[in-house]
Amino acid sequence: MWRTRGLTIVAAMLHSPPSPVAIRAPIVRGSTELLMVVADPVVQVKAPQAYNLVFARCGIDAVAVPAHVRSAHLRAFVHEAMALGNLRGLVVSIPHKTPLMQILHRFDAAALAAGAVNAVRRDAEGALEGALFDGLGFIGALAHHGFAVRARRALLLGAGGAGLAIASALAATGLGELAVFDTDFERAGALVRRVAPAPARVVAQADPAGFDLIVNATPLGLRAGDPLPLNPDRVAPDAVVVDILMTDEPTALLQALRARGVTAFSGHEMLVQQMPAYLDFFGFPTAAAALRGGLPGLMPELRAALGGTETLVRP
Repeated sequence: MWRTRGLTIVAAMLHSPPSPVAIRAPIVRGSTELLMVVADPVVQVKAPQAYNLVFARCGIDAVAVPAHVRSAHLRAFVHEAMALGNLRGLVVSIPHKTPLMQILHRFDAAALAAGAVNAVRRDAEGALEGALFDGLGFIGALAHHGFAVRARRALLLGAGGAGLAIASALAATGLGELAVFDTDFERAGALVRRVAPAPARVVAQADPAGFDLIVNATPLGLRAGDPLPLNPDRVAPDAVVVDILMTDEPTALLQALRARGVTAFSGHEMLVQQMPAYLDFFGFPTAAAALRGGLPGLMPELRAALGGTETLVRP
């Protein structure tokens, strides 16, 4: 463990569950560069095993580690961690994507549009730069699974950082209608105003009836005993549901929907689709090129290692 100003960072590798892919444990040297994956909780994150597989396959002397950071410690953590000379940057997850905007100096266009970041790095002068790839990953995942967005009706549950990214990306695709639900009505309204002039509105209930695409961007499902974010019986048989959570087992929502024969998939492909952009951002162009096809078989291997092998059962 490494302690700094009362903040404990767990710098141990997050082991993946058994899979058909053999992932070689990274060798950590004094020359090894770091990525930190920051979240609260962090046990569910899949990014460390994904990046470490890619680094190993590409022969890159780098390692990704999870960092469990509470919201109250976020500012102190970011400033101290980013002072490390061998830290390439931070991969950011729930619930830190929106609060980080207050700490950073510059952002890319996607982060500015959504008001959230999921990647942080230093520039040559030491200023902190943020970027957001969730929207890119989400749209790429829909395309991978064969879902055409144009003119469809979508319901988004959750107006946090991930919800903002997804809403911004959907608004640029020719979506027919976007309805947003959040238990914080003001936050949902702020999201709708941010993605204007897209056809977006706030709804008072998480009722999925009548929608072609339903997205769960809330943290419900991360913990055992969480209530379902929606009533699965209200989902139309021909709808598609995306629960962006990435857990070792299908969430209770995914299980309930699949039991009814509804097409539903997790956020695993969303992570896969945005990884090349992350790797470019952090200065690993060789790894990014390998994922884009430069190393045959790497992308399928990554999907198998993450367990994200589901596909849509219909076009």
